[in-house]
Amino acid sequence: MTGLLELREKLKTFYSKGEIYIIPLVKFLLAFIVLNAINGYLGYMLRIDSWAIVMIVALLCSFLPNGTLVFFAALFSMLHIYELSLEVAAVSLGVFLIVFLMFGRFSSKESVVMVITPLTCGLGIPYVMPVVMGLLGTPASAVSVGCGIVIYYLLETVVSNATTINAMGEDEVMAKIRLVIDGLLNNKAMLVLIVASAITVVVVYLLRRLAVQHAWTIAITAGVMVELVVLLVGDLLYDTNISVAGAVVGVILTVLISKVIEFFRFCVDYSRTEKVQFEDDEYYYYVTAIPKMTVAAPTNTVKRINTQSVVSRSAGDEESARRRVATEHTSNTRNDARREQTALNRKSVTINGNMTDEADYEEIDYEDLF
Repeated sequence: MTGLLELREKLKTFYSKGEIYIIPLVKFLLAFIVLNAINGYLGYMLRIDSWAIVMIVALLCSFLPNGTLVFFAALFSMLHIYELSLEVAAVSLGVFLIVFLMFGRFSSKESVVMVITPLTCGLGIPYVMPVVMGLLGTPASAVSVGCGIVIYYLLETVVSNATTINAMGEDEVMAKIRLVIDGLLNNKAMLVLIVASAITVVVVYLLRRLAVQHAWTIAITAGVMVELVVLLVGDLLYDTNISVAGAVVGVILTVLISKVIEFFRFCVDYSRTEKVQFEDDEYYYYVTAIPKMTVAAPTNTVKRINTQSVVSRSAGDEESARRRVATEHTSNTRNDARREQTALNRKSVTINGNMTDEADYEEIDYEDLF
C-alpha cells in the first residue's frame, strides 16, 4: 500500500508541475479519438474523413473550452448524416437541439460526459459512466449521461437504417423522417438504459455521501448491482436482448475503474478516525474526522564530487597553512622584541622610604639609566 501511495504522490506532483501541458494534451487525445470514432462509425462524407482535418480540429479543441469538442462532434455527425439524407439530417438536428437545451439547462459543466458516454456505449460498457458520475458529480449528472445515451442511439438508428434510407426515393420524405423518429422513440433498450443510468447516478451519489465507513465502496457495489438489476428487469419486460456475459464484464470493469477513482479522490484511513465535539454561542458540533492516507514521495539527492576541485582545495589549504606558520613566526619575533623594550622602559629607581630629610635625597640623572 505504501508503494501505491508513493506512486499517487508522484503522479500528483507530476500533474501539478505540468498541468499547463497535460490538460491540452488530454483534450487533444480525447478529441482525436472521438472524431475518428465518428468518422469510422458513420463515414458517409469522405471529405471530412481525413486524418489531416481531424488533427487540425483536435488541436483547436485542445486550446479552446470543453464545449468546443461537443460542438465539433455534433458538426461531424451532422455532416455525415447530411451526406446520407437531408431529411434524416433535419431530424437529427432537431434531436441535437433538444439534447443541447436539456444539457445546457441542467449540467452545462459536464460537456465531456456527453462525449464519453457514447464512446462507452459503443465499446459495450455503458455501465461505467453512471457509477463514475455518481461518485464525482451530482444527481443532475444523470441528465448529461442520458443525453449521451440518446446521441449514441440516434447514430445507431441512422447507421442501422442507412441501407433502407438509400433505397428510398426523393419523394419519400415523410417515410424517411418517420423511420428515424419511430426507430428512436420505440427503442426500448435506449429507454431502459436511460432509466437504469438515472437511478444508478442518484443511488451512488446518496450512498457515497453517507457518514459511514467505506461509503464509497458501498456506493460502488450498490450502484453496479442496482444498474444490473434494472437492466435485467428491463430485458425481461421489453426483450432488450442484453448480453449477460457482456453485462458481467462491464460490471467488473466498472468496479475496477471506480476503485481507481476512489483511490485518487477518497483514500482515507478509517483506523485513525477521531470524533470531535465543540460548541459556540448557538450550536453544539459533533464532528467525525477521518484522516487521508498520505505519504511523502521519496526524493533522491545526488551529490557530485569533483576530484580536481578537491585536489586544488587541498593544495590551497596547505599553502594557507604555510603562510599562517610564517606569519605566526614573524609575529612572535616582533612580540619578543617589544617585550624586551618594554622591560627596559619600566626600570625605576628605588628610594629609601626612611629618608625624611630633604638633604638626604641624592640627585639622580634619569637619562644616565637608559
